[in-house]
Amino acid sequence: MVNQPPHRARGVKVLKAVSSPLRLQILNLLFDKSALSYTELMNQLKMNPSRDAGRFAYHLKFMLKADLVEADVEAKKYYLTDMGKMVLDVADRIEKKAVKPRGMLVRTSHLTLEEFDANKIANSLIKEAKVPAELAQKAAKEAEKRLVKSKTKYLTAALIREVVNGILVEKGYEEYRHKLTRVGMPVHEVTASIEAKDSAADSAALLTKAGQAVLGEYTLLNIFPRDIADAHLSGAIHIDGLGTWILKPNEVSHDLRFFFQNGLKLDNPLKIPMEPPSNLESALAIAFNVLLHANKETNRIQTCNYFNVFLAPFAKGAETAKIKESLRLFILNLNQHVEATLVLELSIPKLTAEKEATGPQGKICGKYGDFAQESQLLASLIIEVFEEESSKKPLLNPKLVIKINKDTLADENAKAVLLKAHRLAAERGTPYFANMTKKEGENIAFSPSGVKLAPDLTGEWETDTLRTGCLGCVTINLPRIAQESEKDKNKFFDLVRERFELAARALGIKNNALKQFGKNSLPFLLKSSSGDTYFRLENCSRVINLAGFREAVEAFTEKSINSEESRKFAEETIQNILAFKQKVGRKHGKRLYPVILSSSEASERLAQLDIEKYGVAKVKFSGTREKPYYSTAKRFQVKAGETLCIPPEMLETAQKMKGLNAGGTLAIIELEGAEFKPEALMDLTRRLIENQSLEFFTYNRIVSFCDNCKKSWFGTLHKCPSCGSMSALATFDRFTST
Repeated sequence: MVNQPPHRARGVKVLKAVSSPLRLQILNLLFDKSALSYTELMNQLKMNPSRDAGRFAYHLKFMLKADLVEADVEAKKYYLTDMGKMVLDVADRIEKKAVKPRGMLVRTSHLTLEEFDANKIANSLIKEAKVPAELAQKAAKEAEKRLVKSKTKYLTAALIREVVNGILVEKGYEEYRHKLTRVGMPVHEVTASIEAKDSAADSAALLTKAGQAVLGEYTLLNIFPRDIADAHLSGAIHIDGLGTWILKPNEVSHDLRFFFQNGLKLDNPLKIPMEPPSNLESALAIAFNVLLHANKETNRIQTCNYFNVFLAPFAKGAETAKIKESLRLFILNLNQHVEATLVLELSIPKLTAEKEATGPQGKICGKYGDFAQESQLLASLIIEVFEEESSKKPLLNPKLVIKINKDTLADENAKAVLLKAHRLAAERGTPYFANMTKKEGENIAFSPSGVKLAPDLTGEWETDTLRTGCLGCVTINLPRIAQESEKDKNKFFDLVRERFELAARALGIKNNALKQFGKNSLPFLLKSSSGDTYFRLENCSRVINLAGFREAVEAFTEKSINSEESRKFAEETIQNILAFKQKVGRKHGKRLYPVILSSSEASERLAQLDIEKYGVAKVKFSGTREKPYYSTAKRFQVKAGETLCIPPEMLETAQKMKGLNAGGTLAIIELEGAEFKPEALMDLTRRLIENQSLEFFTYNRIVSFCDNCKKSWFGTLHKCPSCGSMSALATFDRFTST
């Protein structure tokens, strides 16, 4: 007999050790279970301790001598050695080569067909979920076994991921499964979106929806901690704009002077870098391109404050007819391409009037107070364009905010422009009105959402209200808290504080994400000139919206909101929220505000989730059973007549809610009836402003428009009175389900 070298003798011993199916089975068990005792191994092999003990001991001893298995004497457990793991790996490779399973091709997420390879599963687990290498190999091996056994002919990366996730959940490794979860829309939902009636007309909206759905899931799974994500999913809170949460601010308040001084030196739709404007047309072109570029980096609303004031120097000496047509073209372009808001000053505020005016070529050309006439002319012409373009169908974009200060009501020319605005409000209900008659409120900025920026951070109105905006909004479900508190007032306030803290943390996470990703996601807004970054992210407000305040109070007290008990509880709730805001504000920033603002998405979603959770009989909601919602707006009804008025008790309730107005407010005055005289509407506005009843409000007109006849009627119609069409009839209501 020929003597073999020692290493070959050992190799033969190893091969002999795995030549037995039983010994190979023992190795596989130890690989899957990590460690097993003598008795556990026999039980797993279904061997009888009295009958099979000798045979089992022989095989186990053989593997111990071959250094494939080692024993822990103290723990009385057997483990697989590195040599044992290596042998199993070789055995698996040999088996694959010999068997060559048919049909195990995988359609990957990279749109390729590849042969199934369990090692790729293990590598993905290690790379994506940071799974320890040994555990990753075990999960991959188990996944392969299940897929082979199922005889699945059509494998996709998504299916394999589902199988692996199932294995991780079974073994109690949910934290790894959480990281490995795939985000995206279900096939049924994608199909429904494609087949929807409006998808062909707006494929861009479909692409946006799909992209935001993926990013929304990603944010819930990988950005938020579990308690915030669960609170949103369960309906305790609602995170507004989840799909863009880590990429965009909610609202932007522009300062066009920055671009009038510096130009727009970047690629624009014309592919021509724009220098500082030389006339009104080029100034409007700059403004349009600013809004167009920033539109990609803003989740909801862009507001151009002091729009007519900052444009006034460019209108000096120009023909009125030419100015009007330039404004018309600008407004119609915005209507087609960009959601924006133009804020008009009918009388230039004193602080603004004293500022140096930027004119043609970015040069200083006096003070803005020198251009009061041009500013009023621009405001008047803009309102005229809106009237003309809304003669048949309401022009709902861009939006108009009309600021009214003390000088407005004393200036006959300004009052004439204000009357035009009220004629537009009476006929189409599009303008918003801001009460700026208080000295401290002269330079406050409002957006149509009701979000308010006051000089309350640094004390400088330009720094605090321009080139910044609203970071984001989280809505708290107050009726849910009323349900959970079970009429215990202390528990109610404790839950409000808990949800307020959750919302504040979610907004803090957004702030940190925009700081981290902003250079990539906000290249335009964060552009600089001479070291001066345009958008002041650090100055943004953060709003915590309160949905269902009225419903929560009435559910808790079981009485009307106008009752003494309900009013007392409402006031106590506001005081608690404001006290907690002060405490939390030290940690989460001075510009953290509790508000009550219109939000149809949040109000509908939260009400529906509560009905599903508690049943329709136990939930106090607004709307109908088919379309329930929670109130998120202050609404008043006004009927046509000689003298218009809002019921005093409604205004009194609004006054008591003033504590929640620091971050924003919006009152919606519903115009009921066919005819409203502009003079009567303007008189109501004057009284509301002089009495300081409302700070920011709009007159809402519901208009039905027939696309066949090109005619419109007041109110909601289901059939065109002219041609009888039902399919061509559309209803315009800016505030539904709020």
